[in-house]
Amino acid sequence: MENILLIIIIGLGCGAFGFVLHLMYAKRYINSAENRSKEIIDNAHREADRVVKEGKLEVKNELIKLKAEFEESTKERRKEVLKQEQWLEQKKSNLDRRIDLLEKKEEEINVERGKINKIKDQIETEHERVRRIIREEEAALQRIAGLSREEAYKRLLEKLEAEVEYDSANLIRRKQQEAQEQSEEIAKNIISQAIQRCASDHVAETTVCSVSLPSDDIKGRIIGREGRNIRTLENGTGVEVLIDDTPNAVVISGFDPVRREIARRALEKLIADGRIHPARIEEILKKVEKDLEIEMVKTGTKAAHDLGISGLDKELLKLIGRLKFRTSYGQNLLNHSVEVAKIMAIMAEEMHEDPINGRLVGLLHDIGKAVDTEVDGPHAEIGAEIAKRYKMPDNIINAIAAHHNEVEPKTVLAVMASAADAISAARPGARAESYDLYLKRIEQLEDIATGIDGVQSAYAIQAGREIRVIVDGDKIDDSKTIVAARNIAKKISDEVKFPGQIKVTVVRETRVVEYAT
Repeated sequence: MENILLIIIIGLGCGAFGFVLHLMYAKRYINSAENRSKEIIDNAHREADRVVKEGKLEVKNELIKLKAEFEESTKERRKEVLKQEQWLEQKKSNLDRRIDLLEKKEEEINVERGKINKIKDQIETEHERVRRIIREEEAALQRIAGLSREEAYKRLLEKLEAEVEYDSANLIRRKQQEAQEQSEEIAKNIISQAIQRCASDHVAETTVCSVSLPSDDIKGRIIGREGRNIRTLENGTGVEVLIDDTPNAVVISGFDPVRREIARRALEKLIADGRIHPARIEEILKKVEKDLEIEMVKTGTKAAHDLGISGLDKELLKLIGRLKFRTSYGQNLLNHSVEVAKIMAIMAEEMHEDPINGRLVGLLHDIGKAVDTEVDGPHAEIGAEIAKRYKMPDNIINAIAAHHNEVEPKTVLAVMASAADAISAARPGARAESYDLYLKRIEQLEDIATGIDGVQSAYAIQAGREIRVIVDGDKIDDSKTIVAARNIAKKISDEVKFPGQIKVTVVRETRVVEYAT
């Protein structure tokens, strides 16, 4: 019994010990599991933080990339819009200028219309006075002379014809003097600008040039996407590039010959290079403009050196070089200026004047035409201002200003400049006109003048710019010379096509011969 109890006690003790061991083992297992789970949770948290950070960084990088792309696209679009705005602004400015010119012309036309209406009213008044005189004379003749109506009418007409012709001549002379006094300055400005910038038909020939293309396919590349290439070229040069159906060619139009030449050379370089885009166009334009400025200085220097002229300012030499790209009636202005300089040197030597001054005036007399597309006014006055700016002597400045008689000549040098310029410009073959046409126009002018009753002879001089008419003094008196000159001028305007103007000079001479015996 005691052994059984002992065994039971020992069994219970062992069981209790085992249970305690089991509890201890379970506790350790639980602690270990908790530690492992905690470690797993910590690792999971760390991994989650890493993934979140990487995600944020990737999103941030993607946002930066998208922002950069957006800014680049916006910047490009902004440039495009800015160029379009500049192009539109330039077009608007050109349109405003044309509108101003049209308004100015309209005002001038209104002024002329008012003068014409005034003259018309005066003529109508004269007609009414003549009709009244006719009625009074008819009544007086019938009452005093007892003449028939037909005889009185014939005698009255003869008397009135002489009176009206005399009054008309006086009226014409008076109106011409009034018009000259009131509009001399305006006329000088209008006529000088009209002549130096040529008539519209002539401008169409001298303000455009063409560029040959290897093929028509390159026209699309010149235009560029949405026209941005051609706009860049036009904005950079100030000319218009005309692309039409003309095969293998484009046309460049512009009033400034230097800008037109820059556009032509740049386009040729772009076609040869093959890379045509806005950045490349701007780069080529800068290079061509720089090269052309160097070329103009070299050209001006060579012209001055060939004439034995030294000491001229570099900018003045560049202006002389610009004349190489300027023409007037088909005559190259640099060649014309050099020719005038040589003619003036010969004239100066014959008249015992300084030939160096003659050459200098001849070379610079048309220098105003180098910038007349940029500065308003007659080119002679513009040239005088340029000469004054570069501190030329007063006699040189006056000769340049007076070579078209817009300023009174004060020295022999000024008179020689006018004569030499006329010789160079007026000689047959100097300008774009054939010799046959030249002779035909001279003959036509003389035939028109000699066809007027009372004209003895007529001579066209100054290459057809002036016609001298000799009239019979017994048939035409002083008052009728005005009518004759007006009739000849009107007939020339109606029948002859000519640039500028033609001066009609009617000469009447009275000779009295007596013999002493």
